[in-house]
Amino acid sequence: MLQGAIAGLAAGGLYAVLGVCLTLMSRLVRVVNFAQAATGMFGAFTAVWAVRQLGLPIWLGSALGVLVAGVLSAAIGWIAATWLSEASTTTRSAMTVGPLLLLISLSFILFGNKPQPFAPIIAGPAFSLGGVTVSQVTVATVVMAIITAVIVHVVLRRTRVGTQLRALSERPTTAELLGIRSRPLSISVWFVTGVISALAITIVAPSQSNDATSLSMLIIPSAAAALLGGFQRLTLAVIGGLVLGVASGLVAQIDEVALVRNFLPFLFIVVLLLWTQRKEVWDVAR
Repeated sequence: MLQGAIAGLAAGGLYAVLGVCLTLMSRLVRVVNFAQAATGMFGAFTAVWAVRQLGLPIWLGSALGVLVAGVLSAAIGWIAATWLSEASTTTRSAMTVGPLLLLISLSFILFGNKPQPFAPIIAGPAFSLGGVTVSQVTVATVVMAIITAVIVHVVLRRTRVGTQLRALSERPTTAELLGIRSRPLSISVWFVTGVISALAITIVAPSQSNDATSLSMLIIPSAAAALLGGFQRLTLAVIGGLVLGVASGLVAQIDEVALVRNFLPFLFIVVLLLWTQRKEVWDVAR
């Protein structure tokens, strides 16, 4: 059981990183970005192509892929900031479904529809715990999720840029009247989250199902992780991702319920939604 839990931590760390990105997007630019994982996937696939076709070193190809993902995400953000700046959160979020489908289709055209031959950036064991080996990928993703959440918290609370971003998210009209440039700041948030997503996916992809659809659909467990914190609390997004990863790893070890593993994010989402609506349901019942 311990082996299954630790094996699930690598995926859990990835869910946590993407969950933090989704939470950041929701808090600062009023978007649940359904293309979050797809931009990371496309950047990771670009890295593979650059290494194989251009002969670039792994680190340089990975850097190129991460940059491509950031630019793609910023382009989506520019569209949202230019034409949907006054739209509701629902409308802005629905818009991101288009780029999700477009990036999956484009990846099929450019890279094919088969899993990509990722060369691992990080590989090998990190340490042993209870006789079970913990991989460097697991450590890297968990640490990345925690560090990302801490850095975001510090930037938002301790820096001038963070204050401006919080002002834009809480009082956008007032912030613009005070001279805060909303469009560059919001596009920057899109760019940064795109870079973080691509980096996390590039690290984990060699040890996961790495076809375009599977990587893009990581948005589902990541959204489940972010939902634990109501798309507002970074700490709970990290915890949600790690818990979901560990739960998936444990379920995979039990043959009788192993098939349920793929449905865990959906069950997680349903339970959380029912729990958040419990007061309204009880009030109606009375």
